[in-house]
Amino acid sequence: MKKIGFLSFGHWTPAPGSGTRSAADALLQSIDLAMAAEELGADGAYVRVHHFARQLASPFPLLAAMAAKTRRIELGTAVIDMRYENPLSMAEDAGAADLISGGRLQLGLSRGSPEQVIDGWRHFGHAPAEGETDADMGRRHALAFLEVLGGQGIARPNPRPMFPNPPGLLRLEPHSEGLRERIWWGSGSNATAAWAARQGMNLQSSTLKDDESGEPFHIQQAAQIRAYRAAWQEAGHARAPRVSVSRSIFPLLDDRDRAYFGSGGKERDQVGFLDEKTRAIFGRGYAAEPEALAAQLRADEAIAEADTLLLTIPNQLGVAYCAHVIEGVLKHVAPALGWR
Repeated sequence: MKKIGFLSFGHWTPAPGSGTRSAADALLQSIDLAMAAEELGADGAYVRVHHFARQLASPFPLLAAMAAKTRRIELGTAVIDMRYENPLSMAEDAGAADLISGGRLQLGLSRGSPEQVIDGWRHFGHAPAEGETDADMGRRHALAFLEVLGGQGIARPNPRPMFPNPPGLLRLEPHSEGLRERIWWGSGSNATAAWAARQGMNLQSSTLKDDESGEPFHIQQAAQIRAYRAAWQEAGHARAPRVSVSRSIFPLLDDRDRAYFGSGGKERDQVGFLDEKTRAIFGRGYAAEPEALAAQLRADEAIAEADTLLLTIPNQLGVAYCAHVIEGVLKHVAPALGWR
């Protein structure tokens, strides 16, 4: 059995043919798709966060709205770039959204990735400390966020407060019990996966990672997951971790599917450089008739290692079509693989 959800980047563009022409469209359609996915029996509705782009950017108002319109489905991010975040204000926003959801938030964080602008986090008032890289800063922000999610008091109370205080140092409010265990780290390498395990975070691994062995993407990703689990066990955490992978998966069920995705072109991994030093590998997509698709996915070692699969959806094709893709995987592919 696997948890199966969708991951939307929330693209929007005022172009002919786009079903998502404005930021309002992207936000409102994300809520509608979460509702539709829950009705279909999916387990998760996740959104990506990108700044300075025509995509989803501020996750917590959206997650709270999705929570108010749903009852069961997990709601998450994959991922929030921690270089841009104030850990304390983020903890307040996350606590509020999690309480509205009834404890359904699954927050994926990351140290950041290539972006639309140069050093965009500086515009948000953040800068690396002396001797830090921006990646170091992102990890520092993440650790500060984890610490305050623990609920310990951090602030000395005013001796003449506006309202009565409980004894001792004061913690951030609202505090949502259990959210700390539902924090994930989006890892692009084996080393950062092991680091995430030591911090007690769940693991999110996307379709992009450092090319560390020259092997096919799914084999490298499976090795990353095993390294993560080994580090988790060595750290001695009491609970079992969760691991998600994301994939583009399109069952070809009708003429629309074949027109959109039946011509091929993404059946192989791609290799390139994210920067001058980082050779990266981007995993293949999957599009085929359900029986052939099940056979292809059965051979994907990383999917086999993960407990959660996030389907990257083409959100600009509209809510109805994205729901159709999710339904196709849930009804025509997942049962053949024992995921349902």
